[in-house]
Formats: sequence, C-alpha cells, structure tokens
Amino acid sequence: MNLKERISLFSSLGNLISDKDNPSINTSFHLIKTSNPWFSEENISLSLSSISKMLTEETLIDWTSKYDFKPILNKKKVFIIMAGNLPLVGFHDLLSVLISGNVAVVKLSSKDNILPRILIELMISIDPRISEFINVVDNIIDLNVDAVIATGSDNSSKYFDYYFKGLKSIIRKNRRSVAILDGSETESQLESLADDVFSYFGLGCRSVSKIYVPVDYDLNKLFKSFFKYNPIINHIKYANNYDYNKTIYLMNKEKLLDNGFVIFKEDQSIQSPVATIFYEYYNSRVDLNNYIKSNRNLFQCIVSNKDIPFGHSQFPKLTDYADQKDTIEFLLSI
Repeated sequence: MNLKERISLFSSLGNLISDKDNPSINTSFHLIKTSNPWFSEENISLSLSSISKMLTEETLIDWTSKYDFKPILNKKKVFIIMAGNLPLVGFHDLLSVLISGNVAVVKLSSKDNILPRILIELMISIDPRISEFINVVDNIIDLNVDAVIATGSDNSSKYFDYYFKGLKSIIRKNRRSVAILDGSETESQLESLADDVFSYFGLGCRSVSKIYVPVDYDLNKLFKSFFKYNPIINHIKYANNYDYNKTIYLMNKEKLLDNGFVIFKEDQSIQSPVATIFYEYYNSRVDLNNYIKSNRNLFQCIVSNKDIPFGHSQFPKLTDYADQKDTIEFLLSI
C-alpha cells in the first residue's frame, strides 16, 4: 500500500466511526462498559469523535506532507504497548506506525481490548491488505521487532527501559496537565475548562488535574462554572473515589473545599486523585512559567489564555504528539 492508499483507508475509517448509528460500535457499548466501567458511553463517543476529526482526508494529507515518506523497501516491525486509561488512547501510535508504512505489533491493555479490535476489524473491512501490517499479540516474550513504543506508569517504564534496552524506543511515563488562570477568564472559558478537567473522569494525561490561580483569586468562580458536571457523582466508580478521598482528607484534618461532586484542595503536587482538583496560588506569572519550563517533562498540556485554549486539551491534533516527541520522525529514523 502506498501513502495515498493508506490515507484513503484512514479517511474512510474516520467516516465510519463518525456515524453514531454504526452497528459495529453501538452493539458493543454494553460489553465495553461491562469490561471497564470507566468507559461510559459518553466517553467512548467523545474518543471516537476526537479521532474521527483527525481522520479527514485533508487533515491526513496536511499532516503527512510535513515528512519525507520515501518508498519503504524493508518494512520495520514496531511493537506498541498500549495504555488503557482512556478509550482508544493508543490509537495515535497505531495510526503513526501504519501511515508510515510499517508493521504494527500490538499489545493491547486489558482495560481497553475491545474498541481497538473493532477499529482494526473496520480497517480490514475497508482494505484487507492492511491485515498484513497489523499483528495483535498477547505477550512480549520472544518478539522479533525493530523498535518499541510503550506507554505506562513511571514504575512500568523502568521495566520497559530494561527489557527493550537494545532497541530504538519511545518509552512514555506519567505526565499530567495543568491550567493557569490570570483572573481575566470569561465564564464561558471557565465552563470550557470544566471539560478539560472532567472529561474521561479526569483519568487522562491531558486531563487538567491542577489549577494555578493568582493570589486572592475567587475560587467560587470555578465552582459555579464547573457545576454543569455535577451529575458525574452518579457514576459509581467516580463516587467511590470521591467518598474515599474526602474521608481521608477529613480524617487527616486537611483543609479543603467541597461542592458535593468534586474536592478542591490546595496542594503543590500536580497529580491529583480522581474527584479531586489541586490548586495553588502564585505571585509571579514569570516565576511560574520558569518553573513549568524547567520541569516540562512532568507536564503533558498547559491550558491557559497563552497556551492550549480552554476546552481543547481533550482534542489533540495529529501533530500534538504525546510527551512532545514526534512519533513520525522517530519511525522514519528506524
């Protein structure tokens, strides 16, 4: 398959998954939610919508035009270890490997092993030749591959580094996203920030888990703007996390703000637990920017008036590579 044919394949896939009445996906909603209760129908639809917007012919052509895709005489086998914290969170890696003309050897997460298979089946139904470029495996033993793209926790990344030390690799660790407010934000912007915080229950690396606010900022503005998400407390797993964290904080006599569905806690850490948002006051935006710049490897997204716009963190473009590492450049270098 040449590049034009691969673009056509993914463009057709985008059209299929944008169809809300697609039986291949709709009939699997119950099974997916049963397999992983965090994968609500709303979050599955959000992920599919985000991916379908990437997969327009125009967008794919614009993306690939930035690279020199020479005819591949010797396809490389790239092992992809996918995370499972969000629906289809590993799709961009699969797309990158296949669009570059290489072979994807895929290890699915046990938390997200239904939706990726459905999309792979849809791709094969569009163009059966793509089946020669995809191999889903159950383990990582005795693999004959040329490179690795692995996503996991800080702890698992140590094992990945050791196990794949002889191969070219991208090993992704934990990263979090933060928002920086300066007090000039409109009510509409703060409501959009709520989408960055609560989409996918805050489980993604692009989910805002901490908010920096200027000294004397009125946090009631956030409570008011976030209130549209109060039904989230009806989700049993989210509610369990909310109750557990609140109990721990109260037992430790920690100061917190609570509106019945999310906890606000002043904390210097950037990684807050589910149903909790950390906040921190700052005196100098310059000093804050310098801190973030010097610790950029900890952050996935910065949401503010000067960075990623409010409400956009969960809708990455094709060029918004995880950890700011260009996956296509990596694949072309193998």
